Amino acid sequence: MEWTGARYADKPTVEVRTWIDAAPDRVWAIVADVERMADMSTELQWVAWLDGVTGPALGHRFVGHSRHESFGEWSTTSEVVDCERGRTFGWAVGDVAEPSATWRFHLRGKDGGTELAQWVRVGPGRSGLSSAIDRMPDKEQKIVFVRLRELERNMTATLAHIKGIAEESSGA
Repeated sequence: MEWTGARYADKPTVEVRTWIDAAPDRVWAIVADVERMADMSTELQWVAWLDGVTGPALGHRFVGHSRHESFGEWSTTSEVVDCERGRTFGWAVGDVAEPSATWRFHLRGKDGGTELAQWVRVGPGRSGLSSAIDRMPDKEQKIVFVRLRELERNMTATLAHIKGIAEESSGA
């Protein structure tokens, strides 16, 4: 795990990694299936492609609906901003020029398997975290720290789910 940034304006990031005993193309097929991601997350409830598309490509958009004990329920529209089969899959949440978050999966084939990293950068666009900071500006660093740790836990669990699915289906 690696994370940076203590204030929202710093555009803090979190990254987690795992090793998967399956080929990068197999792992990529799982991470790029955004509709399946809700099955691997406690926060994300459902996802659907928009504009009649049914799969990942640069510029394709999807809506995701999330739920969080502290932030309530919300929906966001994301756009695929990084899409290279077997290597990367990423999206910007909200305005691509100033997203509320940017998410990426990085895959690296090695020794017959895949090193998989999930990365997120919070901000610079406004989000539910921004609203919490607005209400308690003196606690901004604590709010950001708590959210980064929460994202780290959730991402670690997501990677464990992806690993299980990929290794089960590859016969590992």
